[in-house]
Amino acid sequence: MVIFILTRESPLPKTIKYDVPTWEDIYEFLIELAERIGQSGFKPDIIVGVARGGWPPARILSDFLQNPNLANIKAEFYVDIYKTTEEPRITQPISASVKGKNVLVADDVADSGKSLELIRKHLLEEGASNVRICTIYYKPWSIVIPDYYAKKTDAWVVFPWERKEASAKIGQKLKNEGKSLKEIENTLVKIGIKRQHVRHFIKDIFRERK
Repeated sequence: MVIFILTRESPLPKTIKYDVPTWEDIYEFLIELAERIGQSGFKPDIIVGVARGGWPPARILSDFLQNPNLANIKAEFYVDIYKTTEEPRITQPISASVKGKNVLVADDVADSGKSLELIRKHLLEEGASNVRICTIYYKPWSIVIPDYYAKKTDAWVVFPWERKEASAKIGQKLKNEGKSLKEIENTLVKIGIKRQHVRHFIKDIFRERK
């Protein structure tokens, strides 16, 4: 795992802390979380992965908890391209019945917590008897404190399953500030992303339009 802080003297314009866990880090966190869930006595009938970041942890927890019953749900702040709302809305309803069931909601991070709060309310309205939330990371400003979480952080977490997306966003921001391809590449490597991956992820940013 790499935790890196970019200051005002660094390529980004203000102090931003990044946490870049590896796949192995994630696996260890989820082993720990599965043990906590077991020790708590909670036995989920179904595990609900929050699209999209909750899919990997939901699948791995399914393995650790020996529970093959998986479902999907999605809540978004986006209503159209470049348009957002202050509150999330359910854009993909729960994909399986939760009526009378103990539900474990799995996500990668509790950030604002608004989506998780909405999802918990939705599942209870759908008849779930008990809903508990499990996330890998928890941000201290989240309105929802997960029942189970592995790490509390105020950093921007770049998960293994979103490195291309994160690299593109950071790279585009730096390009808009006039940074060269080499400067962008070096910044992303310092954050903790492998150089060969960075070169693949950001090549489209500098590809000239024909």
